[in-house]
Amino acid sequence: MPETQSKIAEVDPVWNRIVQEAEEAIQEEPLLGGLVHSTILHHGSLERALTYRMAMKLSSPEMSGQLLSEIAEEAYAKDPALGEAARADIVAVFERDPACLRYIQPLLFFKGFQAVQSYRVAHWLWKTGRRDLAYFLQMRISEQFGLDVHPAARIGRGIMIDHAHSIVIGETAVVGDNVSMLHSVTLGGTGKEEEDRHPKIGNGVLIGAGAKVLGNIKVGDCSRVAAGSVVLQDVPPCKTVAGVPARIVGEAGCSQPSLSMDHSFPSQGG
Repeated sequence: MPETQSKIAEVDPVWNRIVQEAEEAIQEEPLLGGLVHSTILHHGSLERALTYRMAMKLSSPEMSGQLLSEIAEEAYAKDPALGEAARADIVAVFERDPACLRYIQPLLFFKGFQAVQSYRVAHWLWKTGRRDLAYFLQMRISEQFGLDVHPAARIGRGIMIDHAHSIVIGETAVVGDNVSMLHSVTLGGTGKEEEDRHPKIGNGVLIGAGAKVLGNIKVGDCSRVAAGSVVLQDVPPCKTVAGVPARIVGEAGCSQPSLSMDHSFPSQGG
């Protein structure tokens, strides 16, 4: 494990760019020097910076920052995929969110990114059998960031959750790679069944604000779910669905909707 972390540190363009941007940010706004130093420049890797940020955000009288730091440090040390996913998520936010102009912004300011990284640690705890601690992190993520993601849900890498308020992702939900979703999205169930009951979202899917995808259904790769839609049936790949209940209204409009972030419909004029 130390050898793997050393190799990442030697060639880590995402972290190197974050450090450079942090130094520039202090020059531009000295009043943020304490925050930038403590969150970024005092650390030697993105994993350490994420550990610190998570501890500061989620600590409470019930769980100290020191204990949270130890939990996150263990997770990143034992599962390098967590750090790799975080790097993919930062790049995803930078490339898809026009409000994100620097790599340091998700780490410092964006609750969607911070919540996803905290979820990833909770998911690692869930997989290793430490489920009560995973539930505790779920509770604190919900309280602090306004998202409720079950630690058993499986979420891929390259995830961008814009604005991030009121996101709900259920226990048996699966979210693929390179997915983008906006605020108030629900990936939920349709009743009290206890088995596999939540949606399976394919790779490259774009889910608009306020959309509800309910039940053990599949949303195919590179499809689009329009804002405010209620999806109750499978969605084929590369299609756009809209409405309540949602129906197919056309093609996805491009090969990678989650990357283009294009929510518009083709003109219906004659």
